[in-house]
Amino acid sequence: MADDSAAPSGDTWTTIESDPGVFTELIASMGVSGCQVDELWSLDVESLEALAPVYGLIFLFKWRKEESAPPPVQMDTDDANPSSSSDVFFANQVINNACATQAILSILLNRSDTLDLGQELGTLREFTKEFPPDLKGLAIGNSESIRHAHNSFARPEPFISDGTRSAREDDDLFHFISYVPVNGTLYELDGLKEGPIPLARNVTEKTWLAEVCPHIQKRIQASAAGEIRFNLMAVVQNRLDALANQVAEARAEYRGLCERLQVVVDESSPLLIDDVGGTAAAPSSSASTFEGDDDAARTALEQCTTRLGDLLEMRRAEVEKRDAWREENIRRRHNYVPFLFNFLKILAEKKQLKSLIDKARQTR
Repeated sequence: MADDSAAPSGDTWTTIESDPGVFTELIASMGVSGCQVDELWSLDVESLEALAPVYGLIFLFKWRKEESAPPPVQMDTDDANPSSSSDVFFANQVINNACATQAILSILLNRSDTLDLGQELGTLREFTKEFPPDLKGLAIGNSESIRHAHNSFARPEPFISDGTRSAREDDDLFHFISYVPVNGTLYELDGLKEGPIPLARNVTEKTWLAEVCPHIQKRIQASAAGEIRFNLMAVVQNRLDALANQVAEARAEYRGLCERLQVVVDESSPLLIDDVGGTAAAPSSSASTFEGDDDAARTALEQCTTRLGDLLEMRRAEVEKRDAWREENIRRRHNYVPFLFNFLKILAEKKQLKSLIDKARQTR
């Protein structure tokens, strides 16, 4: 649970912004490769499946004390017992303001079969494998590298506070939970609960997204009337890596079809320039299926050219998104207070500050 009133100090965990650019860089800084975080704007199966493969979902909502009890789940007795979910990496949240990072870790550490966790998280997972949830939470809290990666996104504090106050009832407290499939069972992982909550069994990589949507919708509907502050994000495959592979395959098919039709390949064409990355594979064998059928091969070449252009445009958009994330993260970390202080000081020295203040008051 994140308390926005808490001020960063010492070696505590600070509140970080719920943003896909922040979470993607955070994941990379913890040594994990091959994935990123994308924000979802609609809760429907089609939108989720368009991002496949989806490794897990992160849901942010306003936490209320009366929501601390887990939702009712119709499962078999053995499945409904959280303690029986021994294959799931589940950690209690014992560190304040760490719920964002813990929600991310709940997905990453349960998808070690498909993700490269890197040395730090791989060692943590193996070391805490037999730990109870509370000790796993302490292990996460005591990880210097994870805490450093998390706190690197702390908002610069313009003033140093003498201390932090306790959260009041009227404070806005937000909380992160995760949804992830493990060994054919869909789980809700909430660090404030006693254990993982099974939501559906016999799910696959293709079906679990359809199963999870109704559970998230129920959470939204159960919130206070008029509450719209929700955020849903998906941990997905690194889109640049996926697009680089698709571009390489499309280029290989393009070259193969050109060879089949004896068309001279223009290597200076924008379709074939590797400006971002991805090495073209050997010519695809798909061209051989058009042996003796030039019309079919020409149609396939036209379709391949269109598809390759679409893929390159998607890759360009993804690169621009990553650049925007990078620039925004730099801004988040920068402390603008000294600049603003000196700017106001210069305005005062030039006798311009008072007139600007008076003008601003008149327009209020």
